[in-house]
Amino acid sequence: MSTQKPPVVYGTEDLLISLCNSVTRVLTVATESHIHYSAMVQRITKTCLKPDIGCFVLFDGGFSGLVIINFSAAAAMELYERYMLSMGMAKSDLASSFTSDEVGNVMGELMNQVVGDFTGKVRRELQTHITQNQPKMLALGKQVQLSVDANLDQPEARRVTFYTGANHIFYLELAIDRTEFIKLYDFEPQEVPDPDALMAQAHREAAASPAPALAAPPSDTEELLRSLGM
Repeated sequence: MSTQKPPVVYGTEDLLISLCNSVTRVLTVATESHIHYSAMVQRITKTCLKPDIGCFVLFDGGFSGLVIINFSAAAAMELYERYMLSMGMAKSDLASSFTSDEVGNVMGELMNQVVGDFTGKVRRELQTHITQNQPKMLALGKQVQLSVDANLDQPEARRVTFYTGANHIFYLELAIDRTEFIKLYDFEPQEVPDPDALMAQAHREAAASPAPALAAPPSDTEELLRSLGM
């Protein structure tokens, strides 16, 4: 008598781990430093933007949710400086304050890369699609909290503590509708596309394609008939 295997369930904590891994992977590569997160996660009742600088992203589609990342000034400046230095910028040309527009723009771009990595994994591994808004980065110089309404029916909220290479702290908060993904049958997740490999394949196909044949020049008879309108 064969026993049927229970279906694989992918829930809130699995989504959270996937998102945390996107944060660590993207920021580690971008800043050339070790970014890691705590093994403990907090259950929270609401998500808030807090000082010193933070951003939020709203998800919609296969599931709805809200992601907030709150950076301390020290964490934001460390990530900003490491990223810009890795891009070849001189230290003397960098902004000196976390309230600078340049810092906000760079941190917003890094968060956009994080979100793109996460949505790509959702598409490949969960076979569903989500869209998101452009990350909104806000520098909050005062002790205020901003609540962002994600219009969730059955919200579940979590907070995870992250550490930079210099042990500065920032926090990720996730609020999503209570949901579970259940695997109905086995499938192989799509591989991450390699941009370099795609470009090389395109060049090979272009080189292998035969050049279009040149049309033969018209004969004298054809020229005569054309001049007569025939």
